[in-house]
Amino acid sequence: MTAMGSVQVTVNGRNYSVACDNGQEAHVARLGAYLDQKVGQLVKAVGQVGDARLLVMASLMITDELVDTDQALSQLKNAVAQSSQGTGGLATEPFAAAAPKVPPAPDPREAELADALDTLAGRIEAIAAALEQDYL
Repeated sequence: MTAMGSVQVTVNGRNYSVACDNGQEAHVARLGAYLDQKVGQLVKAVGQVGDARLLVMASLMITDELVDTDQALSQLKNAVAQSSQGTGGLATEPFAAAAPKVPPAPDPREAELADALDTLAGRIEAIAAALEQDYL
């Protein structure tokens, strides 16, 4: 059995010991700092309304950011797909209808970008699933 890592995370002045996979300690510490920042913003806006309520509100704020990012990613994927099909903005150029339809040369970075977008989408979906499981 592999030993788990552990990180001390401070949120709203309280320390929490959080278990994580070995090697993920720095990442979890950054996530904790981000959560503490969001909670701090809420405390400034609404005051100390209790740790549970602050954590739920911060989780909703972060989930909203995640959904916005996921929607932007979907739009970017659609734009890349349209661009790869040769429909990316050509119709708005002058005389585009009269010009012969020549498919654009494939961009060698397109496959790399698509892979990166898929990886990012997977990470976003995993974060969303974890947030839903932990906080809803």
